[in-house]
This record gives sequence, structure tokens and C-alpha cells, in this order.
Amino acid sequence: MASHFFTNQEGDELQQKFEGIFNNYINLYAFHAVVGYFRASGYHAIREHLLKLSDVKILVGINVDHMIAEAKRRGLMFMGDPKKTREEFVKWMQEDIKEAEYSKKVEEGILLFMEDIIDGKIEIRAHKKKNLHAKIYIFLPEDFHEDAQYSVITGSSNLTHSGLGNGDKDANYEFNVELKRYDDVKFAESEFQKLWEDGEEILPEDIQKAKKDTHIGKEFTPFELYIKFLIEYFGKNIDYDPETVGDVPKQFMKLSYQIDAVNQGFQMLEDYNGFFLADVVGTGKTVVAAMLAKRFIIANGTGDTKILVVYPPALAKNWKRTFRLFGIDKYAKFITNGSLHKIVEDRNLDYWPKEDYDLVIIDEAHKFRNKKAQMFENLQIICKAGRYNNGLIDSEEKKVVLVSATPLNNRPEDIYNMIQLFQDARRSDLPVTNLTSYFYPRIKRYEEIMKRNEPDIEAIRELYADIREKILKPITIRRTRRDLENVDQYREDLKKQGVVFPDIAKPRKREYELGDELRGLFFESLDSILDEDKLRYYRYQAIKYLDEEIKEEYYDTADLTSRQLARMMTTLLVKRLESSFKAFRDTLNNLRDSTANMIRTYENGKVFVAPDLDVNRLMDEGLTDDEIEMKILSISDEKPGNRTFEPDDFRPEFIEGLRNDLQTLDALCDQWDDVEEDPKFNKFLDMLKNELFDRSINPSGKLVIFSEAKSTIEDLNKKLKEHGYDRVLTVSADNRSRVFEDVLANFDANYEGEVKDEYDIIITTEVLAEGVNLHRANIIVNYDTPWNATKLMQRLGRVNRIGTRADTIYNYNFYPSDEGDMIISLKKKALVKLQSFHSAFGEDSQIYSLDEVIEEFELYKEGQKEDEDVRLKYLEFIRNFKENNIEDFRRIKRLPLKARTLRSAEEDDKGTVCFLRTDDKKELYYVSKDEQVIGLNFEEAVNIFEATEKEEPLGELPDWHYDHINRAKRQYEKDIQELRPEGAVTEKKDARYNRAARFLKDIKRYIDSDQMDEVYRRLKKLMDEGTYANLLTEITRVLNKKAKPSTSFRELEKISDKYSSRLKFSDERKDKEQDQTLLRPEIIISESFKT
Repeated sequence: MASHFFTNQEGDELQQKFEGIFNNYINLYAFHAVVGYFRASGYHAIREHLLKLSDVKILVGINVDHMIAEAKRRGLMFMGDPKKTREEFVKWMQEDIKEAEYSKKVEEGILLFMEDIIDGKIEIRAHKKKNLHAKIYIFLPEDFHEDAQYSVITGSSNLTHSGLGNGDKDANYEFNVELKRYDDVKFAESEFQKLWEDGEEILPEDIQKAKKDTHIGKEFTPFELYIKFLIEYFGKNIDYDPETVGDVPKQFMKLSYQIDAVNQGFQMLEDYNGFFLADVVGTGKTVVAAMLAKRFIIANGTGDTKILVVYPPALAKNWKRTFRLFGIDKYAKFITNGSLHKIVEDRNLDYWPKEDYDLVIIDEAHKFRNKKAQMFENLQIICKAGRYNNGLIDSEEKKVVLVSATPLNNRPEDIYNMIQLFQDARRSDLPVTNLTSYFYPRIKRYEEIMKRNEPDIEAIRELYADIREKILKPITIRRTRRDLENVDQYREDLKKQGVVFPDIAKPRKREYELGDELRGLFFESLDSILDEDKLRYYRYQAIKYLDEEIKEEYYDTADLTSRQLARMMTTLLVKRLESSFKAFRDTLNNLRDSTANMIRTYENGKVFVAPDLDVNRLMDEGLTDDEIEMKILSISDEKPGNRTFEPDDFRPEFIEGLRNDLQTLDALCDQWDDVEEDPKFNKFLDMLKNELFDRSINPSGKLVIFSEAKSTIEDLNKKLKEHGYDRVLTVSADNRSRVFEDVLANFDANYEGEVKDEYDIIITTEVLAEGVNLHRANIIVNYDTPWNATKLMQRLGRVNRIGTRADTIYNYNFYPSDEGDMIISLKKKALVKLQSFHSAFGEDSQIYSLDEVIEEFELYKEGQKEDEDVRLKYLEFIRNFKENNIEDFRRIKRLPLKARTLRSAEEDDKGTVCFLRTDDKKELYYVSKDEQVIGLNFEEAVNIFEATEKEEPLGELPDWHYDHINRAKRQYEKDIQELRPEGAVTEKKDARYNRAARFLKDIKRYIDSDQMDEVYRRLKKLMDEGTYANLLTEITRVLNKKAKPSTSFRELEKISDKYSSRLKFSDERKDKEQDQTLLRPEIIISESFKT
């Protein structure tokens, strides 16, 4: 006997049951239904049958819980509110339209459903007192009696597409039963009538209201959708509110572009826990950061907020002064980037515990781009430690501001590393949820490009463009001078404040001739430096030549470290040769002396390997070998890389190599000691006399000269004074603190103390390349040009600042003429030869390698215009539209989801553009007439959406419009799937993770204890989320030691303790019930085009 139960599986579906009853029951008159959940799609599936019946009544349940709660709040007994009941039905109807499948058939079905209610073909009521969970479907003849045909179906299926089954292989599992006994059907009908009497009739005007606030049957103009696009894209940033930052000290100006940065940055902190503050040099990033800190204090509460400001030592005074003037210094602790261990170790009473800080501001953040550096690890431990969260901003994570004018000039892994200061690599809050998956192929792509003989700069730029669009734009604020001048609001504000940006002249290249004799020596020296058969830098590769057994005991990466040190010396010598002959001679002499010292100690029975001590300086100070050995011994327990070895510990080729190096260095030193001529200085002296102090280009009569080498600036100072230039101030790391006030008094146009005019020329190393104003001068001379675009921009930014008095900034760069071009050519040729070194560096590199030098040199184009952020122009437009058309702005802002229009195409392109979103992610797509789905950035999308008020829509949308939108939705879901936190990196690509995970599991199996269980749980969680950049490396290091399980456990326990602070907070954090980015995207707006 067949069962009366069915489950919507294997063809046994509710839809089929309905079809059978509708087609086979004679004299079927009525369909009465009670459903807790109802979709118009479900009605449409059986509409043709229902229209044949005379009595169709559907009673739907609505959520009355909040209506009951509202009555209780007002002290009233809940009796059911007819008006609110109908309003709830209207909301439900609109939600149904919003979530319905995007197809022409479905929309037509929804319209027919509405028309059927309006025409009275069906009756709909909503129960106003109870939450209805029952699902009852009653089929009755007009004359209901025992001998007639009738039935009732009840169970779990709602009247929806999925509830009916509809032949879907993935249909819901339901549990329903069909009853045909007269008593059962009579009871069901009786209950239905009772509920129906308590239901509130849905009137035609309710349906019209539901329809009014949806896209169904509506026509929208292209201009409305253009405005809607801008509103949705810019969100809260449209609201310009200068009061959010409170009062600004009289020493500073309240500039609109800075206030915008504060408001946008605050939103990014809320959304992503961090961002890059990357306005170009000289636009006041320190002031913006202070304004942001003040807003954060106001929002979080003045009683609880604690801020950490991290900076290079040279910037300490500036940050402390700015915070003091803003009156917020009592909320902050200030620390140099080399002292972060004081907070991590939690033994210094000058600082709060790392968990106390709510906001961390990091100046010159690009200095933290190397995850292998100790200061990066210390900073990440602080930033990821969580916060005690005593303030009003409810968040377990710290907020992090990365201040840097040059975040886009870094390698892909550098950007990846810096983002990990406020995001987890495998489970980020960014639109790209798995940063590891995203960056891995791009890092490999970068390495592949850089392996070529001629680096493909266009390919690198394409790589950066992708990173900029997909990663950096949501978390970066960057405005150039051109942006500030092109946006009316900014420009007028600057004008009112009397702020004028000077023009920046194209870099002026100055050449000098070496002469035949010097040219020969120049290239002979280069050949010795670059040719491994001549100079091998054995002095810096001692640990590489240790016996294997000793090397493995003390050094994990001896060969890699040795190659890096040798390559660093190669690069240093090349840079010093370009800087000045004096700098080159000094470096050669130092290298010769240190090589000779190592040979001497070797021959005396000792070899000092002490990376944490300057052994040569100690020798110069007169310490004996025994005294040096005692110093090394005193630190070797804490820093085991510092050791004293015996000659027998080394392979024979080590001492042979040292002696060969010394022979080469002796010859070079002898040759350069005989050089007295200095054509570069002669050229510079000629420029001083005839050009650099010309009042037509240098009205202030002040000059700033930069060099990377201390020897060079000392030599320049000496020679200038010999030629009568006495008003010269030389600044290096040795005297910066002592002469800093003199620098400001003579060169800072904003100096608040006694202004002086004692010096005309500053000659300085990089110590004045950041964090100081030198803008009484307007001319920079790069006596040696760094091949790092970051340093060039930082140097120029010292004189190109708010308040600069000159009309034009001039930037002079020294190059040898023909010889200079050949240096670059030599480096390109040497790239292949040196690639074996570079391939070992990758993300382990801690130095500039020659290929990086070339890359950054070529990416910095002479006369290259600043990038513009086109978004600012449109942000200004939508702000003006809101101000002048507030009612239209509010109306368009309320346009329903799925608003769309048909427009005329200029060419034969039947394409569609759409804007999709989930709670966590927004995407723009264009679907071409050949059905290709292309992701769009803002600039590409706004060029398509942009329209005038006069443009009219073309009418009814074509069928292919719906197909295009659904293709875009599928692409969105595919893009999300590829970036899901789990498993987006393949096993092969993520071998380190898998090895570490297996190792943890193995140790857990050997060490059966609660402590090991806890260590495993903590480390596995941190690995899964990618919380700490170096965690995998540390676990792998323990694995590679192949120690006993008990020993490995102890080391893993230390690692767990080191990184577990954040877990105090995150263990109790509930994961989202569902990853929001995996939800089906909403269609905000769309447009199709046809000719």
C-alpha cells in the first residue's frame, strides 16, 4: 500500500501532488491555504490552476513578535493592529520582490500576482495576532460532503518555489502528508475558517503600496541611476562635517581635504581596523593623524582611550609637539621604531601594556615592509594583541593607521606584510578575504618579471594596478597636489587660507666628465666590485665556510645570510663610487682594514663572528683580542650567533679567499689614493657660482644638498669652506640632535622660535629626508641620486610643503654623463650574473638587491606627472548635487534595489553594467554582447554610468538584460569562492602550512597533556587565520631541528606564549554564523545599452 507521506525527493514532490489534484478532481471549487511563509514564485507555479477556481483564499503568517513587544513597551495589551498587520504584509511583499530570482518570467509572475489580488481573483489575509507556523493546503468541492472529492495536505512545505519542489535536484527535504478522510478535511477546514476570521484583509491599495517602493513596473532615468551609483559608492563620505575633528590649534589650518581624510579614515578604521594615510609629501599627514586621533578620542571616550605613536627617531619632536598642541598628548605614548621591544617584553614602566592601546599610529610605515625584521615582528605583536576595550568603540581589535607617502612603490610582498599589521592573512575583512591566496601568485609573478635581463616595467605597473584596485583602494587615502588643485572645494579652501602650492620643475640633470684616465679607473673598479673572480667579500661570508657540522649547530641560514651580506657590500661600493671619490676611498679602506683584521686574528688563532658587535671599532679603540673575545662571550648566551671560532673550524678555502680579497683591495686602495682630481665637485662648484644662487630661481638664497654618504657631506663641507663658502651647516646622524634647532631656525618657514639667517647651505645625509621642514629653501641638489623613488620623493618633500614661499621648486640630480648611462647598463647586464643571489632572496631578502635598484630607478620617470584620484572629482559633484538638490538627493537615495534602465549605445554594443553587493563586498561588472563578464574599477564604471538630466530611458528591457545580470551574479559568486578563507591556496602552494599543521598534530599525539592540547588549539587557530606573519616560520624552525617531542613541545609552548595575547579576546569571539560574502549578491542598479 502506497504511503501518504512524501518528501520532495526523487520526483515525489508537492508540486506533483498539486498538479494531480487540480487535473483530476471533479468539481474542484476552493483552494484554502495557511502558510507561514509565502513567495510570489510559489503562487506563480500554480496560478493557472487557481484561476479556474471560484474560491481561492491564502492566509499568511507575519512576524508579530515585534508588534507584541511594542505593545508591551507602551503598557498595552496586544489585540492585533489591522493597520500594522497590513504594513507588515507590505514589507514582506517588498522583501519577496527584493529576494526573488532576477528573471523576466518571475517579474511577470509577481505582477500577475498583484493584479490577481487587485482584481479580486484571489483573497489574501494576514493573521494579526499569531505567528503562523502551520502549512495547510485544503482542496474542496463547492458542495462539501462525505462522498465528494477533497483532501488536505499538511507538513513542512511553504508555498514557495523550493517548498513545492518544482523538479529541482537540490530541492528542500520536506515532510508532508496528504489526508483524504472526511473528518480530517472537515477539521482542517474548520480551523482554517477560524484563522481566516481573525485575519486582516490585504486590500488593493496595500498591493499598490508594495509595488510603489520596488523596481517592479518602474522606469528609471539614466541620470537617476548615475546619482544612485555615486551615492552608493561614496556612502558616508558624501557628508562633509568639519566639526567632527573639534577645534584645531591656532598654529594649524582647518583644511577641508584634511577633514575629509579624517572622516574617511575613521570610517576605514571602523570597517577594516586600519588604513594607509598616503597623501603625498608635504600635505600635512602628521596633522591629519593628530586630527584623526582627536576624533577617535572623542568617539571612544576621553577617560579610556590610549594611543601609541611609532616613528623613526628623527621625527620624535615633531610628533610630540603636534600632539601637545592638539591637547591630546596625555592620551598617547611615543616610541621609536627600534624600541618596540620595550612594550612587547612588558618590563618598561614608561609604557602601557600592549593590550591597553586602542589606536596605533605608525609614521614612515614603509619601514615595516620586511616581515623578517625584528621591529616588524614586535609591531605586529603589539597591533594584534587585541585591546581591553574599555571605551565606547566596541571592537576587540586595535585600530592601526599606517602613515606613508609611498605605499604603492613597494614590492607586492611588502604591501602584503604591512596590511597584516591590522588584517589576518587568511581571514581578512577586506573584499579579498584570503590575502595569502591573492598575493601568492602576484609575488611569484613579480619574481618572474624581475628575472628577465630587461625588467618589464609595464608588466610591473599592471601588477601594481591590480593590487591598487583590489586591495589598496578600500584602505588607502591618497591625494596628490593635483587632486587638491582640481577639486573646487579644496582649492577654494586653500585659497581662503592663503595656501599656494609651488610648481615643481622637471628634474634638472647635471653631468660631469671623468676624463680618460679617471674613466679607465672607474670601470676597472666597477669590474673588480662586480666580478666574483676578483672580489668575493670573504670577510662577510665567514659562517658560510664553517665546517658543516659546526655551521648547522649555530646558524640556520648560513649560506643565505653570507650571500646577502656580500651582495650588500657590492651594492654599497657601487653607491659610494657614484656618491664621491672620498666616500668610495673610505669604504674601500674600511673593507680592506676589516679584511686584514680578520686575517690577523685568524693567524693568531681566533676568528670573531659577532653581528651584534662592531669588532673593527673595538680594535680601533685599542681593545685586545682577549678583551673582544670576553665581550662576545658576555652576549653569546642571549645572542648565540655571536661566537669566537678557531681556524680549524673553517674550510681551507676561507683563508685563501680572505687573502685574495685583501690583494684586490690593496690594489684598488693604492690606485684611488693617487687620485686628487674631483670633476664632480668642480662641476658643483661651477653650479654654485653661476646657477644655484641665481635670485630668479632662488629668491631666498638658501640651498639643501643631500647625499647618502657621511664621507661625502664631510668632504663637501671641507672643500666648500676652502673656496670661501662659510655659511654651511652639515648634518648627519652624529650631530642631528645638537644642531636641530639651528636647522629649523634657518630653514623652516613655519618655525615658531627666533628666526635666524646664519646659514645659506645645508649639506645632509638622509637624517633630514623625513619629518622636518626646510622650505625656506626651494632648491634641492641630490649630490648622489638614490635609486629608490621613495627617497627622492622624501627629499623633495622637505622643501615642497604647505607654506613654501617660492613659486617653483627645483630638483637637481647629479649623474656621470656617458659613464652614468654605462653604470645602469652594467647593472642590467650584471642582473643575469647576480640572479643566483636574487633567487635566494625573494621574501627572505633584507637588503636592496641590484634588480630592485634598477626597478625603482626606472619606475621613477623624470617629469612624470602626479597621479590623480578621479574619485575626488565625482565626490565633489555628488556633494554639490546634494547641497543644491536635497529633495532629489533623498528621493534617489531611496530608490529600490534592482533599479535599472535601458540606454542608447554609441556603438553596436548590447552590453550591461551592474553594481552588486553583499554586506562585506561591492563589485562592478560589465557584460558584453558576447557574454564576457569584465570586472570594473570606479573610473571605468563611472564613465559608463555618467549621464545628463536630459537623457531619457529607451523603454522596456530586452530579454538578454536578465541573462547578463545573472551572468554577473555568477561571476561575483565565483570571485568570492576563489577568495574564500578556507583552501583557496592549493596544497602545493601552501606546503609550509601543511607541514607545520602535520607537525603540530604529531607532537600533540606524542605529548598527551592538557598543556599540549591548549598549545595546539592556539597555534592552529592562529595558523588558520594567518594572524602573525612569522608564526609558520617559527614553527617550521622547530620542526627542522628534529628534536625529541618533549623538546619540541617546550619550544612550541614558548611560541604559543609569545603570540597568544590576542587569544584572550578572540577565544570568546563568536564566528559569524554565515560568511556574509558568500550570500547571494544584491543588485543595486544596472543599465543595458542598445543601438
